[in-house]
Amino acid sequence: MGTAEGGFARWAVYYLPPPEGITAGLAAAGAAWLGWDVEGGRAVAHPGVAGLPVPVADLTGVPRRYGFHATIKPPFRLADGTTPGDLMAASATLCAGLAPVRLEGLQLTDPDGFLALTPAGDTGALDALAARVVADLDPFRAPAPPEETARRRAAGLTARQDALLERWGYPYVMEEFGFHMTLTGRLPADQRAAVAAALEGWLVPVLPRPFVIGHLALAGEGADGRFRRVARWALGA
Repeated sequence: MGTAEGGFARWAVYYLPPPEGITAGLAAAGAAWLGWDVEGGRAVAHPGVAGLPVPVADLTGVPRRYGFHATIKPPFRLADGTTPGDLMAASATLCAGLAPVRLEGLQLTDPDGFLALTPAGDTGALDALAARVVADLDPFRAPAPPEETARRRAAGLTARQDALLERWGYPYVMEEFGFHMTLTGRLPADQRAAVAAALEGWLVPVLPRPFVIGHLALAGEGADGRFRRVARWALGA
């Protein structure tokens, strides 16, 4: 498809920790760790973190292009007959009708061979919010190219995940959704342990408790393949 109207090939709805207030430390640390500031759309220097088995850049190559975020609605191409302005207007209206979600906090975990920050405590309200965003903004999603769908199926999906892929364009939505803020690509077990130990001392101290999701953001994928924040809306505004 190439670069779409508005200068972005794909769009996504993210949770991005605001770079001010209680999440300022988390936002700054996440951007530096990945080496990409999704808020400003710019590369940033990696931090010096003691105890890492390999350089930060080698650990973060996979998630760097997306920026430090949690995906709420996975990346999609705009459907024919819709515009970025339409998408932004619908997203703003949707966010105004959604209530903020309060969680106990964030914790460093190993979801599936990589390190990420995941919520502590009950995630029912968060899961419901994500499902609502996926469904309500689906009219703006163009069908994925067949090769993309085939690639996802080749990775191995359950029957339910395959059905979700067919309906929503992504297999890990609705009841398969799991909020996570990715910190690394997949790593060997010994590297994961060493990196987790290093992050316990460097990143965990800036994790907010409680953790409140009070904003959602629209991000766009530029010609360089990296995502940038386009707009942010307060929930319940």
